[in-house]
Amino acid sequence: MAKIAVVFHSGYGHTLRVAQAVASGAGAELVPIDAEGNLPAGGWETLAAADAIIFGSPTYMGSVSWQFKKFADASSKVWGAQAWKDKLFAGFTNSATMNGDKLSTLHYLFTLAMQHSGIWVGTGMMPSNSKAAQRNDVNYVGSFAGAMAQTPSDASPDEIPPGDLETARLFGERVAKVAGRIVG
Repeated sequence: MAKIAVVFHSGYGHTLRVAQAVASGAGAELVPIDAEGNLPAGGWETLAAADAIIFGSPTYMGSVSWQFKKFADASSKVWGAQAWKDKLFAGFTNSATMNGDKLSTLHYLFTLAMQHSGIWVGTGMMPSNSKAAQRNDVNYVGSFAGAMAQTPSDASPDEIPPGDLETARLFGERVAKVAGRIVG
């Protein structure tokens, strides 16, 4: 079975809920980035041992949070050794608005993975884009590059649309399935 880690930052708890859903689907270990941009004890070792790393960050001002960026910059030591070369990578984000420039955040995460010579896994899901689509449908936000969720800024983390959490869970399952094929 592939080892999968979800490394993420969550400013208000919304991205944490999405990370938990992704990890549930992937059977992954959560590696939270703290409010100062640091990993917990053993975090770098967990990422080194992982076959797949799933990045997660809220979208703030059209990109990742500064805490996630600090982690990404710190990964340059790993990059220099190409220690994550050929690992699988994937990513997810959450923002307050339906668009919120979430795709820019996913592009940032994708670019980080490519800098590490990784292999990217997208959602593998069709969007729910028919006339009958409802807000709680899977992949309602309609992303192929990574999982996206939308939560109003004044909503609690418990108010993330169920369809977005199910999208995150299914996304985690897909990463685990792909990792299993490669590691397996």
